[in-house]
Amino acid sequence: MVEVASLGRGRMSTERASVVAAPQNYLAVIKVVGIGGGGVNAVNRMIEVGLKGVEFIAINTDAQALLMSDADVKLDIGRELTRGLGAGAQPDVGNKAAEDHAEDIEEVIKGADMVFVTAGEGGGTGTGGAPVVARIARSLGALTIGVVTRPFAFEGKKRASQAEEGINALRDEVDTLIVIPNDRLLSISDRQVSVLDAFKQADQVLLQGVSGITDLITTPGLINLDFADVKSVMSNAGSALMGIGSARGENRSVAAAEMAISSPLLEASIDGAHGVLLSIAGGSDLGLFEINEAAQLVSSAAHAESNIIFGAVIDDGLGDEVRVTVIAAGFDGGMPRRRGSQEASAGNGASQAVPPPPAGRRPGELGRPQSAPVGEQAPQGTPVGNGVSGNTGSGQPAPGQSYASGQSYASATPATPPPAAAPAPQAQPAQSQPAQSQPAQAPGSSSQADLAAQTQELRQRLLGGARPGESGAGGTSGTSGGAPNGSTQQGTSPSPASTPRPVRRPIDDDELDVPDFLK
Repeated sequence: MVEVASLGRGRMSTERASVVAAPQNYLAVIKVVGIGGGGVNAVNRMIEVGLKGVEFIAINTDAQALLMSDADVKLDIGRELTRGLGAGAQPDVGNKAAEDHAEDIEEVIKGADMVFVTAGEGGGTGTGGAPVVARIARSLGALTIGVVTRPFAFEGKKRASQAEEGINALRDEVDTLIVIPNDRLLSISDRQVSVLDAFKQADQVLLQGVSGITDLITTPGLINLDFADVKSVMSNAGSALMGIGSARGENRSVAAAEMAISSPLLEASIDGAHGVLLSIAGGSDLGLFEINEAAQLVSSAAHAESNIIFGAVIDDGLGDEVRVTVIAAGFDGGMPRRRGSQEASAGNGASQAVPPPPAGRRPGELGRPQSAPVGEQAPQGTPVGNGVSGNTGSGQPAPGQSYASGQSYASATPATPPPAAAPAPQAQPAQSQPAQSQPAQAPGSSSQADLAAQTQELRQRLLGGARPGESGAGGTSGTSGGAPNGSTQQGTSPSPASTPRPVRRPIDDDELDVPDFLK
């Protein structure tokens, strides 16, 4: 450079121009390979919309489909095996056809820095041949990205099973794999959409997946990205997710970003992604603050330490529309977490303390009725609610009864009923002294003469029809059995002397329950 400078100012300018290489030599070489019927259709769609900066390659076993393609390079791999008639939805045939033309595939891919392998999974050529193309591209040192679709449910279980096997095989051969489920397109489509339009939408999604990455590299914008930025996110990233959103009007960038991260095309959540590629496209009025707001929204949904690469592309053809494409990759374990598989929040899973049972109840009696149902009456002696006697209702058991251990009426076992009161004739006659001061005599303590006298007295009362208020032999007026006249013990029957009764007929000796030795 010193010698060049000594030759003069004009000579130095000439030398500098010769040293600096042409700008186009620094552009990354990107090739999009569409294999099979679905892949070739996606390539045709990309060519139709004018995707720039990439080279298109169409590979198929169907010669007729290749003739209808506008791809830069067309490769018929079914000349010998299928005679150009297709693989017949047999992945084994598609795989063998690709293996037979591995050298031809390598020749058309050679020199690429990035290779997109696009196909419709579930068929023959795309399902079986895509892993072969990806393996060859990766062996040549190219960053290999697979963008494939999962078939519609109406295409049958066999096709779905073949698609799943093809996706698993392709995942092992690419740096990053983006799977777009066609069934999810139904949730963003009109109910009257035709089958033809549905497949066109699938091709459109494949286009957006590829263009969302290539535009960042090939199209100048407010924030430019180079190939190395994209490679740092997508190299050996495993499975990836892609979401697309667009919006107009106020807060359009934020609205588009929200649509992208919650897109129906996402089979799983971007939570946990260590690498996120964010592409924002809009007209010349797209502002830097709009980009910043959208980027912050996406970064908050990804991993806390994720590597977010974002860029902005100016496309006046969008008008006032802003389009956001999010590609998340680098998940722990190589696979994103399915939506709905996240653990429930601590609030939902927290155990709630059980309140202690009310007084008079045991644990486990919560929720039972505290009293007998309306219109029903508890059986005599059955505890009601908290163990209160059904006879008195005062909280104390009737004579001869006990509490029911706190059991409620709904489940308690009826308490044993009290023994029936002895007939009035069997009661002890009143003594001359008040009953309160006279202790009761024990059974069997009287002599035979006393028993005979008592029996005679009882016979006179029954045969003579004693009136209320009359005293028995040696009794005190107004008393019967030691209890004041007109008073009864709680829970016992009143004595015959305290209640009026009709005149009784004479009773024979045989009707009296008197021991034989007293008769």
